[in-house]
Amino acid sequence: MAEQVLFWVFAIGTIAGAGGVIAVRNPVASAISLVATFFFLAGTYVLLWAHTIAVIQVLVYAGAIMVLFLFVIMLLSLTDHGPIVQLSPSRIAGALATAALLASLVGVFRKLPPGDTVTWATDASRLSSFGTLKELGAVLYTQWLFPFEAVSLLLLVAIVGAVVVAKARV
Repeated sequence: MAEQVLFWVFAIGTIAGAGGVIAVRNPVASAISLVATFFFLAGTYVLLWAHTIAVIQVLVYAGAIMVLFLFVIMLLSLTDHGPIVQLSPSRIAGALATAALLASLVGVFRKLPPGDTVTWATDASRLSSFGTLKELGAVLYTQWLFPFEAVSLLLLVAIVGAVVVAKARV
């Protein structure tokens, strides 16, 4: 019972934090809302008995990545420009892409079999190694090596781009 209550607290907090990222106009307040979302996600990982991933979530994302985001925001000296009310082609395309993504997610969820679809491993050796750094490293550097490297390259390009944009102003 307590796990269900905590799950719903973390789920509502995650959704509210993510909504705050989108709804808030001030970039610093949006970044702080993203930090709250990361902490609620870490709580969800703890409920799943993935303590290693929860700690990595807090240290890497809520710590290092958000410091990087705040650094870029301060470097670009973004300010609040007030509400934007005009429709542009990019806004319409973004709304259509969001609607298409939502429709595809609804379609995927409707195709799931009814009932409890989560099956837990009964093998004691698999349960004892679940969520450990060894297991995480094995999966990350074998199955997910290319996406891991692509994200690191994407972050590097974003940092270089932010410095180039900011350097033009200075």
